[in-house]
Amino acid sequence: MSAGQVIAALAALAIAIAAIVRRRRGKLRGERLVLSLVAAVGLGVYASGLFDQLPDAKKMIEDLANALGKGTYALVGVMAFLETGAFVGLIAPGEFTVIIGGVIAGQGTISVILLLGIVWACCVLGDSVSFFVGRRLGRSFLERHGPRFKITHERLAQVDEYFASHGGKTILIGRFIGIVRAVAPFIAGASGLRYGRFLPYSIIGTGLWGSFYTLLGYFFYQSFDKVAGYAGRATFVFATLVLTIVGAVWTYRRLRVPENRRKLMAWFDRQGRRPLLRPLAAVVRPLWRRVIVPTYTLLAPRARFVWQRLTPGELGLELTTALAVVGVGLYFFVAETIAVTNDPGPTALDGRVLNVVDDLKSSAGVEVGKVVTAFGTLPVTGGLVLVGAVLLAIRRRPFELVVLLVSAIAIYIAVHVTKAAVDRPRPPHPLASATLSAFPSGHAAYSTIYVAMAVIASRIFEGIVSRAALILTAIAAAYAIGASRAYLRVHWWSDVLAGWALGAAIFGAATAVAIVVMHVRNNGNGTPATASSAGARSTT
Repeated sequence: MSAGQVIAALAALAIAIAAIVRRRRGKLRGERLVLSLVAAVGLGVYASGLFDQLPDAKKMIEDLANALGKGTYALVGVMAFLETGAFVGLIAPGEFTVIIGGVIAGQGTISVILLLGIVWACCVLGDSVSFFVGRRLGRSFLERHGPRFKITHERLAQVDEYFASHGGKTILIGRFIGIVRAVAPFIAGASGLRYGRFLPYSIIGTGLWGSFYTLLGYFFYQSFDKVAGYAGRATFVFATLVLTIVGAVWTYRRLRVPENRRKLMAWFDRQGRRPLLRPLAAVVRPLWRRVIVPTYTLLAPRARFVWQRLTPGELGLELTTALAVVGVGLYFFVAETIAVTNDPGPTALDGRVLNVVDDLKSSAGVEVGKVVTAFGTLPVTGGLVLVGAVLLAIRRRPFELVVLLVSAIAIYIAVHVTKAAVDRPRPPHPLASATLSAFPSGHAAYSTIYVAMAVIASRIFEGIVSRAALILTAIAAAYAIGASRAYLRVHWWSDVLAGWALGAAIFGAATAVAIVVMHVRNNGNGTPATASSAGARSTT
């Protein structure tokens, strides 16, 4: 037996004896007795060495993935979904399956870019399913059965209050902590957190988590065992760091109350009078009073002053949504660019769309398509930007004005630089004139200006009857412009997708920067920077 098995056997024996003794004395019953017996049995099974006879789970998954080949996409995607969608993460961490997918991609069997997208989408879908299961069943289940496990209505109210204040951060950071990742979406749904607030944090958290572990396996696929070990340690270290930070913040807030500080000092004095701790107290007491307390008194106000001016306050949902748009847009644009660079020819989806276009083609449709596509030209969208800039200047909205102008200029530059770098041929037999290369679609990229201006208008201009209708109309207009380019056979469908993704990523990035600058400026002026003030000015 190994040292760990010996320790487990002794611990199982101790727990079992303690449970029997306390049971006879009437001090252990119900769920505590069951938990004690489960712990004793689990440690006993581990000590028996039965787990050593089980097949290596990582080796089984790796062999299965190698046998599946392209089916690895489905295997990794299903496991990424089930981890939160079916609470499989409570039994088996999902990092290893995602790492194995990266390993298979590193061996050249599958595409790492496509794998990243599948993992990301499946993780978001799993979070969403768990969220809505919690919304549908979780609350009533907890209210009905919670009292058996000391989950009272007061504690449920505390959970609701916590997720209302810190739900987004819990979803984002908890994605990197095993047991939190598996249950946080369910609890968020049960707590009544709005899905619109939940989704952006889920998109960012799953994107970072999936990318980290997929690329970890991809770049170090020749040392899978070491990578798996490092991943486990990294998760443990991250969880420890988060718990340390949470503990430090909790301690700081408790000690801000003079009465709590007085109680703590009284406790230290009582401990210092104990014979065994008296020598340690003789060293710690003068160090605390002469070094730590004066240093804190001197530096705390200055550190708080610097922190308020360097941190962007409670950026909240607006910044998170902007970053989520950046992440998704950037992923699709980079993925399409890599795919087109490796093979300039049409993709399978391009071919299907072209076949549909040929089936729907008519002379009237072509004329309508030419009218629609004209709304995505540079003169039209550029004129729209200038009109919007004038209106924003009149209403004295400098941040929205800068976001609009900088984003429009950045899109124009990015489109032409990418066209020159990729130089992709256009589809055969175009039905409208076009210059330069096909990738990406400039019209599709410029069409995102309509959406951005609709979002700006819905947030800062009064008198709009339905803001949602305005934004949906702008999205429909952007889609019609992009679709007209494929209908007129001047762009492949992948060109259009890349154009939309590029425009969205640039507008999202400009918005995120504007939100941060706005909060830093407000902090510097002594104005409280709150999520509500960000929402009033944000262009997200």
